[in-house]
Amino acid sequence: MAKNSTKLKVPSTGVGRRVVAPQSGGAGSSENDHPAFCFQHMRDGYCLSNCELKEKAALAETMHELSKLTWAQIHGTHRHGKGCERIDQTSIKGDSVPHYITDDVNLLAFRFFGKAPMVGFRTGRIFHIVWLDRNFTLYKH
Repeated sequence: MAKNSTKLKVPSTGVGRRVVAPQSGGAGSSENDHPAFCFQHMRDGYCLSNCELKEKAALAETMHELSKLTWAQIHGTHRHGKGCERIDQTSIKGDSVPHYITDDVNLLAFRFFGKAPMVGFRTGRIFHIVWLDRNFTLYKH
């Protein structure tokens, strides 16, 4: 077996760093990319371990369906369907917004189980899930 001389660059975890808001449009835009999902930043009380099996299955199905779309297609879809909606950071009442999510970062919510939202932030093509608001206690709905 031939050894590949190309080395993979391991992305930084971003822990302890400030989240930089993605630039929209133009060269280097990720609007035509399909989303990828990250679970690294999930908060206690709103994480996967708090979900029932049917909610976990719905989350997996939702991510699978969303990954078939581009970000541009997602933005053109109804917020209670496969689309998303922007959530003001000041509306988060059920938990504190982590320090690494700065004021310029937009929070987005996708519905994953009925109208229960997964809330997080986007960097490039990656959607970082921070909260699974299965009991509708994170913000006023």
